[in-house]
Amino acid sequence: MFRRLTALSLALGLAAPVAAADFDVSLTDDSVKGQFNTMPRQSEIQLGAGYTYHEGSRHILNLDLHAQGQTAIGNLPTTAGIGFRAIGWDDDPADGGAVGVGGFATVNVPNVPGLSVGGSLHYAPSILSFGDSDDMTSFDAQASYRLIRNAEIFGGYRYVNTDLDPRGDLTLDEGVMAGIRLFF
Repeated sequence: MFRRLTALSLALGLAAPVAAADFDVSLTDDSVKGQFNTMPRQSEIQLGAGYTYHEGSRHILNLDLHAQGQTAIGNLPTTAGIGFRAIGWDDDPADGGAVGVGGFATVNVPNVPGLSVGGSLHYAPSILSFGDSDDMTSFDAQASYRLIRNAEIFGGYRYVNTDLDPRGDLTLDEGVMAGIRLFF
């Protein structure tokens, strides 16, 4: 047992210098979401995983894979990514999921150090959907303020919707959100 813990500690210690990560927790009136993202420093790939619990026993899991880079929008420094978000959900008696194509952008506001605005949009047509989902849309928009070097607060809006053909739309999660993000 001691050997396994030592090996695990050594592996994590060696991995820490080559990766940066963030963890955020956000709340709406009806849900709580945790999201972990890792961004290897030598790579322009971002990997992420998240879990949302929505009141009424609805569970939503997402896995993200994006190519990311630095750019500018109107001379404002921007981090942008293009890629995929896989979403799976379970809400008795239905469940399903999809692999959405889309991206994200975060724009820093140089005149107000620490302030940024951003959002993401991913869409999955029926060909990329499974289970009871016929298509899926995931959207969020937020404004963030970095309080200290490794923590920020944010607020915004989150929307996740799927079509249950032929039963119509089901909004899996929606609402004004607030949260905190930790960088390490």
